[in-house]
Amino acid sequence: MDHETKSTQETSPGMVSRIPNDPMAVTWAEKYSDTLEKYWNRLPNFVGTFIASVAVFILGSTIRGEWLHILVHFLKAFQYGEQQQESGSISNTSITTSSDFLGFNLADYRLQGFGYYWVAATTISYIFYLGIGGFLHWYYYIRQRGRAIEWKCQPNKFLSPELERHEILLGSFSLLLGSTCSALVSCYLMNGGKSTIYYDVSEYGWLWYFASWPVVFVWQDYLTYWTHRMYHLPFLYKKFHKLHHKYKQPTAFSVTAIHPFEFLHMQLVLISPMVIFPVHWTVFVVLLMYLYYHGIIDHSGINFKAYWWQPWQPDCIFHDNHHQYFHVNFGFNCALWDKIHGTYRQKNKVYREDIFYGKGKDLTHCSKDELKDELRERENENHLAYRGTVRDEQVKEIKHKLT
Repeated sequence: MDHETKSTQETSPGMVSRIPNDPMAVTWAEKYSDTLEKYWNRLPNFVGTFIASVAVFILGSTIRGEWLHILVHFLKAFQYGEQQQESGSISNTSITTSSDFLGFNLADYRLQGFGYYWVAATTISYIFYLGIGGFLHWYYYIRQRGRAIEWKCQPNKFLSPELERHEILLGSFSLLLGSTCSALVSCYLMNGGKSTIYYDVSEYGWLWYFASWPVVFVWQDYLTYWTHRMYHLPFLYKKFHKLHHKYKQPTAFSVTAIHPFEFLHMQLVLISPMVIFPVHWTVFVVLLMYLYYHGIIDHSGINFKAYWWQPWQPDCIFHDNHHQYFHVNFGFNCALWDKIHGTYRQKNKVYREDIFYGKGKDLTHCSKDELKDELRERENENHLAYRGTVRDEQVKEIKHKLT
């Protein structure tokens, strides 16, 4: 285990230490904690829980500028209906005037008015990233820090203040790239750019409309699995993805704290359906929001569980295990891919940063010191984050080998 990995474990649950006067730390949440607590306690419990859930949803659908996709497709669908009534067809007309940027005529690339899109996307992204992200940080990591055993996947370990600052700085830069990408795509589409997204169900029929929901979901999620797994190959991991794994106890801010190249690559994977096959705008938008929402959930470090209507969706501990044990559980919104390809975490295997390819190391091949290290890791997990006795069985497995 290297020094960077060790540094994620320095802050204990009872400590709320901070880098003094650090503008990139979530200091406002701590500074006004008592005031927030005063008003928060006046709310019924179910209202507070509802507000926190809505905050997660809003954060997930806005921090990359994806709200622009939602707005643009809504406007284009509305425009389609208006033009169908007037002329029976939809024309690709620009809603903005032509403009120049660095000597280029943006109209030639269907990007006229891009500056407005970019300012809107980046402004909203940063407001919600620091505002709602800061609220969630306060709600769990400050307000309930002393009761971490009740809600945290790894209740005995927290990111150090230095790493919290690092993830916010890196995440903020990734937001700039993500917002720019979303602004480009949204501006291009709004100015009549071509894509495979359609707005009238009758174009491809109701059968394809309903079938496209699982098709698009599987396409995005399976492709994401392999893309993520690819970045865990030794060379790509050390050059790119290792940056994201500095956060062994991830928080909601970790979701965008990724190497810029990998961040853009992953964003292109998620929006790829709009240039691959026909997809109705409602399917594309809803699934995109679903994926980004669970991206926040999975990196939150909180023991959220999937709902009864999500049999495909793993609980939050699934991805938290990925950060804790590194090269395992590569999937995001479906654990099936890991189970099919043998990269699902197993209780009779040890997983560490220096054990690649998702297969782990069999307990029978581990030294006593390795088993002791593994036992400490497993005991650090919160049994409440699992369903049933999974965590206890994992601990017993190691103890049995040590006896």
